[in-house]
Amino acid sequence: MANGQWFPPEWPERIRALAEGTLTPVAPKRAATVMLLRDTDGVPAVHMLRRRASMAFAGGAYAYPGGGVDPRDHDRRIGWAGPTRAWWADRLGVDETSAQAIVCAAVRETYEEAGVLLAGPTPETVVGDTTGADWETDRASLVARDVSFAEFLDRRGLVLRSDLLGAWTRWITPEFEPRRYDTWFFVAALPEGQRTRNASTEADRTVWIRPSDAAASYDRGELLMMPPTIATLRQLVPYATAAEALNAAPGRDLTPVLATAHLEDGQVVLAWPGHDEFTKHIPTGGAPA
Repeated sequence: MANGQWFPPEWPERIRALAEGTLTPVAPKRAATVMLLRDTDGVPAVHMLRRRASMAFAGGAYAYPGGGVDPRDHDRRIGWAGPTRAWWADRLGVDETSAQAIVCAAVRETYEEAGVLLAGPTPETVVGDTTGADWETDRASLVARDVSFAEFLDRRGLVLRSDLLGAWTRWITPEFEPRRYDTWFFVAALPEGQRTRNASTEADRTVWIRPSDAAASYDRGELLMMPPTIATLRQLVPYATAAEALNAAPGRDLTPVLATAHLEDGQVVLAWPGHDEFTKHIPTGGAPA
């Protein structure tokens, strides 16, 4: 492996089946993931976690906090600060209730997996330290899906700070994957007074790392990543501060990135439109090149 691109061994067979028409794609589930940033010595660092090697999907790969949308967060009215639900619906390309659920997923997963909560008692504030026992009890209830994030916010009397998020990009899991997600990637800055911790049962390590350093480690084959992760890291490199990245988010294209696979001269060609570095040529019965 010349770099750190994660490539499941079962992909070639599934890609061939898709190309031959014997594999029916599953519908992707909606999800959200957050690139949490903080300024360090004039360059922003991003919070990443390493998935446990025992994980069935992308074990050992570095990723951001993220997870699936909870349908219970669609309709319940919650305290909401920042751009309206209608604004977010237009930005994300969905209806208003779906937009609320997607934004809730982004904020919930950041809290569940990094211990950072983008919400506060008023539209202008965020909570402080969330490491107390009562906060941990609530976080565990969210992880177990005993309560929805909307219920959690309501019970705590908190306002979701959608103004602290910026929608960055959107990737859809390839059609040949058995587990598919339609994922919106967000950027956010670490709120003052809060600190990250490894709160995820799916991760064995967390790091704050400069995007350029993470990309260089990937290029050397030292850090394993999926295509959306390394692609977004490279996109963050030009920004000198977390605020710069957040300010750039509203102007970014959210057209979904979806891998394509086709047969060509006895090979399966796997490509991600707009991301040539991930193109793979898979010989029949062979490994990707």
